[in-house]
Amino acid sequence: MLQGKHIILGITGGIAAYKSAFLVRLLIKRGAEVQVVMTPSAKEFITPVTLSALTGKPVISEFFTANTGQWNSHVDIGLWADAMLIAPATACTIGKMANGVADNMLVTTYLSAKAPVFVAPAMDLDMMAHPSTTRNLELLRSYGNHIIEPATGELASHLTGRGRMEEPEKIVEIIDNFFETADAKPLAGKKLLITAGPTYERIDPVRFIGNFSTGKMGFALADAAARMGADVTMVSGPVSIKAAERSVKVISVESAVQMRDACVSLFPGCDIAIMCAAVADYAPAAPAASKIKREGHEAPVITLVKNPDIAATLGAMKTGSQKVIGFALETDNEMANAADKLARKHLDMIVLNSLRDAGSGFATDTNSVTIIAPGAEPVKVPLASKAEVAVNILNAIASDL
Repeated sequence: MLQGKHIILGITGGIAAYKSAFLVRLLIKRGAEVQVVMTPSAKEFITPVTLSALTGKPVISEFFTANTGQWNSHVDIGLWADAMLIAPATACTIGKMANGVADNMLVTTYLSAKAPVFVAPAMDLDMMAHPSTTRNLELLRSYGNHIIEPATGELASHLTGRGRMEEPEKIVEIIDNFFETADAKPLAGKKLLITAGPTYERIDPVRFIGNFSTGKMGFALADAAARMGADVTMVSGPVSIKAAERSVKVISVESAVQMRDACVSLFPGCDIAIMCAAVADYAPAAPAASKIKREGHEAPVITLVKNPDIAATLGAMKTGSQKVIGFALETDNEMANAADKLARKHLDMIVLNSLRDAGSGFATDTNSVTIIAPGAEPVKVPLASKAEVAVNILNAIASDL
């Protein structure tokens, strides 16, 4: 879906700049037209001549052409683009973008661009983990930019950790998938309710029963659904991530009961509910009002009660035009257990996660699922990023509307 697309490739001064030549080739192979905009320091790592030869266009790095005085209009470039990709994005450039420091051609172009912006950070692990970098990336997310998370691996410092720019093939695949969903908009006009994250069931004011869910799959679904034209409302348990798409509305809850109440209130006005949250099955019957002390006391006996089954509740509520999609995380008898939940909870589709599959489950950036619908053969989605898996799930839902 990159055929005919206009892509600005912003290159900053980091060692990963050498990968930009591969990025250009991959984008052009898929039919895109690429305009490179470099920071002055980027030219220390890769020459404009190399990139100009690959793109067939002069590289832009200054506001004025030195010999002729010709002005390079950042406004015109921003309006020309269908997408802007900054790869690699150094901590310096990320900070400038987040705070509007328009002191070079790349950042002024970014501030003028009306197209979607993708940012692929690349830096040493300590720089990546620094609070200022974290804050600046969160600011960019809040502006609606798409952050292509860095990989973990060997870095230029010869240390190993998180901060390595994602591989060019993966970056191009992410942008290609974005346009595939954005151009088609198969969920236009649909209202979606999506749950995400864990629930916390309080034992006392400082302890809880919960699970390892990070909410990544649910938020990937919400972002992809918004790009596919849907009006998305999320009900999320306690997570540290945010939706990349500014149109996604998020209601934050803590417990299963709170999540159930929010969903029951919202569902009558929705077309589709996707129950992606990892809801705790049990909760303490009587949470302590104060912290349970260890010293001088026997280990407490905690009586548990079953939490409400939110998917089953919505399955019983739905009208003929509404659909409820469930998720099942299983460790054994996966297919049988998922099929049982599909029927018992009156679901229209269920997405099976198996913890037996390497790279799947909680706290990973990848997933592998099986989509099961009544009267249809199960569809296996192989291991891919959660963003890609989300697109596959939503396409399966849209095809049945």
